[in-house]
Amino acid sequence: MARIRVLRDERGRLRLEFPPFALLGALLALLAGVILLFTSWFQVEPDSVGVVTRFGRFDRMVEPGLHWKLPFGVEAAESVATKHVHKMEFGFRTSTSAARRVSNDSRTRYVDSRYAEESLMLTGDLNAADVEWIVQYRINDPVRYLFRVAESEETLRDLSQAVMSLVVGDHSVLEVLTAGRREVNARAHDELQRLVDQYEMGLSIETVQLQNVDPPEAVRASFNDVNQAEQEKQRTINEARQEYNRRIPLAQGEAARLRQEAEGYAAERTNRATGEVSRFAALQAEHERAPELFRKRLWLETLGEVLPKLQRKVIVDDGLKGIVPLLPLVEPTEGKR
Repeated sequence: MARIRVLRDERGRLRLEFPPFALLGALLALLAGVILLFTSWFQVEPDSVGVVTRFGRFDRMVEPGLHWKLPFGVEAAESVATKHVHKMEFGFRTSTSAARRVSNDSRTRYVDSRYAEESLMLTGDLNAADVEWIVQYRINDPVRYLFRVAESEETLRDLSQAVMSLVVGDHSVLEVLTAGRREVNARAHDELQRLVDQYEMGLSIETVQLQNVDPPEAVRASFNDVNQAEQEKQRTINEARQEYNRRIPLAQGEAARLRQEAEGYAAERTNRATGEVSRFAALQAEHERAPELFRKRLWLETLGEVLPKLQRKVIVDDGLKGIVPLLPLVEPTEGKR
């Protein structure tokens, strides 16, 4: 067996003499040790779980921390962030690198000029719209996420675009722009979760949220004009309704007052006429019972009504004569005796 020999040179210094291939063997052993050291251990982050495969086939899952596996590629480990909320952006991308280069800060910048093919959609009333949205999701089954579907993220992106096109196509452009956004979000979330479960992708859809919804750039000015006209129309309608609500109750109140006054007047006249008829019938009955007494009563009642209206009254006996010269026919002037 070849061994390493220690020799002395001409000057008396010691040197080592390696047998053939001994140095190469040592280097190979050292390299194998290094490979063994670095391929036998792996670390899983706190927000992740480790998926270990043996010869490409799933073997086990491990929790966060430092773990051992078979070296030399027999077993491979991949960390899957199960506690992290992932986000996909459609129609735009969030970018902070440009801001750092320009102003040396970390403010968020949005780039949407290169993603028009993702956001351009046709609404239910045959209008085009640029729809930007985000999808937030978690990985709840790492094994299905890694092994059930190839290219899970690309598949999720394709499914999200198909679902959003379907939902937006069932709504008008005004609904997508205004009041229907919440309904679009909810329906897109439910439909996307249904497809993800059907494909067994191991994902849980947290939210589907519309961001900017605008008309295409080519018709945006015309659309804004139409929208402004619609707002003006609605404003005019609201003003007309306000005036209607102000005037109609007043007219109805006035009509009710006049109707009540007429009904009161009619009731008064009817009651008065009824009373007069009853009184006349009673007088007629008394007249038939005692005509002479009734005639005197009428005469006295008439005098009782007429005499108070006279300013000056002179009562004399029918048989008295020559009294006229004794009466002052002209009233004395005020202030004279």
